[in-house]
Amino acid sequence: MSIPIYPLLFAPVYKDYLWGGGRIPRFFRNKPGHAGTCAESWEIADRPEGMSIVTNGPAKGKSLHALVETLGQRLVGTAAKSKVFPLLIKIIDARERLSVQVHPDEHTAVACNGEAKTEMWYALAAEHGAHVFAGFLPGTDRNSFETALTAKRVEKVLRDLPITIDEAIFIPGGRVHAIGEGCLLLEVQQNSNTTYRVHDWDRVDKDGKPRELHLEKALQVINWTDDNAGIVKPQKLSDEGGNNIWQIVQCPFFNVVRIDLKKKLVVRNDGLSFHVLFVAEGQMKVEANGVVENISAGTSCLIPAALETYSITPVSGAATVIRTTLV
Repeated sequence: MSIPIYPLLFAPVYKDYLWGGGRIPRFFRNKPGHAGTCAESWEIADRPEGMSIVTNGPAKGKSLHALVETLGQRLVGTAAKSKVFPLLIKIIDARERLSVQVHPDEHTAVACNGEAKTEMWYALAAEHGAHVFAGFLPGTDRNSFETALTAKRVEKVLRDLPITIDEAIFIPGGRVHAIGEGCLLLEVQQNSNTTYRVHDWDRVDKDGKPRELHLEKALQVINWTDDNAGIVKPQKLSDEGGNNIWQIVQCPFFNVVRIDLKKKLVVRNDGLSFHVLFVAEGQMKVEANGVVENISAGTSCLIPAALETYSITPVSGAATVIRTTLV
C-alpha cells in the first residue's frame, strides 16, 4: 500500500543523562513528565539508538527510517544524498554543564571511522548566567590545550560565550565545545552520534565512576586554528505577509530560519528538501494535502519534500517557528 504525503508528527525519544534538567516537560506540556532528569528530547531522529515513530495519519506507527526507505526523495528531497534521514533534531536541557567534546568533520571522520557532525544550537531559554564554550582563545595550540587539560583548567583556553534567548552558536566539526549550565537549546545537527569527550569536570556517574574520555581520537579531529567562534544573532531576511523571517544559521548541511508567525503563511516548496517545523512558542495550525494539524510549543512537524504547498497559521496570537531545511 502506498503512503500518502502529508505533514508528519512523531513521538519524541527521551534521553536521560546525569547533566539533564526538568525544563523539557515543564516548558512544553505535550512532553510527559519524568521521575528523574530529561536531558534530551530527540524530535526527528533516524538512529538505531533513538528512532522517531509517526503518531498521526496513515503512516502512524511507522518509523522514520521506514519512511525514508519507502518514500525516498519524495520525503527527503533531491538535495539529500544519504540513505538515512540526513539530520537529527533535539531539544537539550542542561542543568549542569556538559563535557568538553569535539566531533569529526567530513575529512577527519574517515580517518577515525566515525560519523561527521556539524551542529548548531538555538537558545529556547537561558537562565541568568547561561553560557557555552566554543572554540579556542587566540594563541591556543595543541601544547597549551593539553597543558590546560592536564592542569584541569581547560576552560582557560576556550571561548566562554554568554547566551540569551533567540541567539545561536554554530559548531562545525573540529570545534571544541561544551554547553554550559542553564541552557535550553534546540539542536540541529548532521545525523551522527560520534562524540569524542576530552574533559568531564571530574564528574562521576551513578555508580561513582568517571565517564570514558576519548582524548586520542579527539586530538586527531580538533581544528587547532579555530579561534573565531562567536554568538550568532538572527538576521532579518524578509517580511512575508506580515510574518518576519530571520536567518539563524546556514551551512552546507542545513539551513535554519526563524519565523515570527502572526498571520497565515503559505509556503511553496521546490522539492529540494523536506521542511522541519519546530514550534518554539505559541501554537500553530499546519495544513497540507487535506490534512490539518494543530501543533503546540515543543512539537516538531516534518513536511515531506514532495508537498508542493503547505500553510501555517498562528492559533490564539503569534507563534515562533524554527524551520530547518537542507538548502
